Amino acid sequence: MAAKKILMLVGDFVEDYEVMVPFQMLLMVGHEVHAVCPDKKAGQTVRTAIHDFEGDQTYSEKPGHNFLLNADFDKVDADEYDALVIPGGRAPEYLRLNAKVIEIVQKIAAAKKPIAAICHGPQILVSAGVLKGKTSTAYPAVMPDVVDAGSTWCEVNATASNACVDGNLVTAPAWPAHPEWMAKFLKVLGSTIEP
Repeated sequence: MAAKKILMLVGDFVEDYEVMVPFQMLLMVGHEVHAVCPDKKAGQTVRTAIHDFEGDQTYSEKPGHNFLLNADFDKVDADEYDALVIPGGRAPEYLRLNAKVIEIVQKIAAAKKPIAAICHGPQILVSAGVLKGKTSTAYPAVMPDVVDAGSTWCEVNATASNACVDGNLVTAPAWPAHPEWMAKFLKVLGSTIEP
């Protein structure tokens, strides 16, 4: 398997599992992952939030960990990356207001490079205008945005553990989908895991 260089867009209050687990999984299989945040540099951290499903009408939110950034956002050149990962949480709702974030996503999408987005991560894809004509999913509360952006909605199963693939795009509703989401993303990347 040829290692890929993957960009991960994060920000304060990114969902804890949705940043930590994919970051570690992608490193584990041999990929290089650069986690970046606007206005922050390598060695700085973003605060995470833990979202859980505890029987309320929506998810609960608790303080998570500090997630260490390993690259500088200001130095990102979209052309240097083979793929993009966008975790969820509350970060996407404000990251999508950053013009460079949108430009990065648009360049990677235009080049038809693999993109994985989960939970509220597709909010950034909506703002970048890259979902039109695609089939995708997200956290159910994001469905109106995804559909209004011209995407066909891929239904979320009862345990929010499914993932949807449309060409280079792999989306999922929430962290319970990690096994399927990352397995499908690795397949789109052309990665294999040796026993």
